[in-house]
Amino acid sequence: MDFRLKKYRLKGFNLPKKTPFHPSKSHIVLAKKGNEIRLIRFGQQGVIGDKKMTQRKKSFLNRHKKNIEKGILFPAYWSKKVKWS
Repeated sequence: MDFRLKKYRLKGFNLPKKTPFHPSKSHIVLAKKGNEIRLIRFGQQGVIGDKKMTQRKKSFLNRHKKNIEKGILFPAYWSKKVKWS
């Protein structure tokens, strides 16, 4: 399946892709859970997440804990998975 969104070609569901030309968001994903499909843009452009458990990562996880737990259809979940893991 091939989805086209302006300059980005997504290869399928739940496969994040970098968006270097977007003015504010660094990644895009076409999230699918059951029959629900959402286009999600996430991550701040130009910011690199920490892979180690630093104070910055702890603060992010504490700040977005409830949104991460909501699951695959929310940007915080993808940000944690792609930028912070």
